[in-house]
Amino acid sequence: MSVSGACFCGAVRYNVEGELRDARSCHCSRCRRAFSSQASAYAEVDAEKFQWTAGEELLTTYPTGQGFGLQFCSKCGSTLCGIYQGRVHGITLGCADADPGIEIGRHIYVGSKAAWEVIPEGVKTFQEDAPSTAAKYRL
Repeated sequence: MSVSGACFCGAVRYNVEGELRDARSCHCSRCRRAFSSQASAYAEVDAEKFQWTAGEELLTTYPTGQGFGLQFCSKCGSTLCGIYQGRVHGITLGCADADPGIEIGRHIYVGSKAAWEVIPEGVKTFQEDAPSTAAKYRL
């Protein structure tokens, strides 16, 4: 599978040749601020299957701690990916050009979600993170 994506202004573009995995939506206050939304929508990728196809020089990196960070377009501000130790770790699903072929599998940190957000019944939620991945990929 091939997934392409771009920032809001289209100056920065990427391509992933491979499957996305572990899609989740994080509702913590940090993700709400970083993504200017009620939550983030994010899926992991294999770093060696990811490549920037345009505008890589326009990326700005914001370190979030412990080797993790976010990269965004310096022109329009779109958050495009998460990085770990300088390599792309995952992509924001909102910047994918078309159906990325994955569904959100879990909603994490719903214990700190915005008061105005209503989580639909029947979705898999965790007050913090899933026990098997807690703090592993904290943005």
